[in-house]
Amino acid sequence: MTPIVISALSGLDLLATAVILVDNADILCHMNPAAENLLELSHSHVVGQSITSVFADHEVLAAALKYARKNNCSFSEHDLMIAVSGRPRMHFACTVTPIERSSAFDVDGCLVEFRQIDQQLRIAREERVFDQGVANRELMRNLAHEIKNPLGGIRGAAQLLERELENPALHEYTQVIMKEADRLQALMARLLAPHRIAQPAHVNIHEVLERVRSVLLAEYQKEIAIQRDYDVSLPDVYGDVEQLIQAVLNVARNAAQALTEAPGNNNAAPAQITLKTRAARQVTLARKRYRHAIEVSIIDNGPGIPAEIGERVFYPLVTGRAEGSGLGLTIAQNFVSQHNGTLTFESAPGRTCFTLLLPVADAPNHAVS
Repeated sequence: MTPIVISALSGLDLLATAVILVDNADILCHMNPAAENLLELSHSHVVGQSITSVFADHEVLAAALKYARKNNCSFSEHDLMIAVSGRPRMHFACTVTPIERSSAFDVDGCLVEFRQIDQQLRIAREERVFDQGVANRELMRNLAHEIKNPLGGIRGAAQLLERELENPALHEYTQVIMKEADRLQALMARLLAPHRIAQPAHVNIHEVLERVRSVLLAEYQKEIAIQRDYDVSLPDVYGDVEQLIQAVLNVARNAAQALTEAPGNNNAAPAQITLKTRAARQVTLARKRYRHAIEVSIIDNGPGIPAEIGERVFYPLVTGRAEGSGLGLTIAQNFVSQHNGTLTFESAPGRTCFTLLLPVADAPNHAVS
């Protein structure tokens, strides 16, 4: 393809916004330096190629180009996901503007402006998680207090009824009432447990993970392989060690249960959980900007989280297991939130990753409340 030499391209190259020029055959004609940086592509390598060969998952982009040409108007797509050169998909907002051959542009086609929105989406997601955590804590506190007292009355009445029953065979039913009341009392105690006063101190996150690893190995022995992938250079976090252990253990135990209870697991790949730590920089946690944070990932190769509960997985009493209480992840999220951190996840069959982000605090003013 003959290179296009037009003065307007010099103006595009001065823009801080990522812009590409595509002709009516969807051939990429020009890419400004901002687009090279954003997409991590070289102008010389992609000019002359079709967008179908440059971008994976290009269908939405192609549809936007088609609409803009057909209607001869600008078109904005606010949630475009495309992958470039085999890398993970990125979120973009883009605006497609038709252009005609003129003294400025020696081609009929479209200008496409890209704006990456991954950071905005992540911040919005963290805001939702933060608000959801606050609502969950209030819900659990109110729920537990509302249920706890009536349960005591139910159990006491069942005891009195058992004494009055002359037929011992009927005691079986009063025992069921009392045992179920005890079970619900224990459930309420677990709902209230996250609200105890924290005892913060400097904590090595790898000591937390090793405690969790030892518990899982004791519980599941040879059923699950537990791999370590640690960055041992990480600094301490400032927090309550018992709460952090419980938070990580709840997530890891959920993964272990999913691995061992999955249908047909004997025919699948060997069950494995990976405990991974990395440093994170310039992150926003609990609406506050931190220069450094610690990223803890709990990764399993299980069946994944059912799609129908994916959006509600941190809600109290939501579970995908018949024997589950639906409190483990809620409590974990509450503990992490109390440390000004976030707990998020990505899940697909064969790989589920829960990620804890905890701020690195150099002084006690970052202590949990």
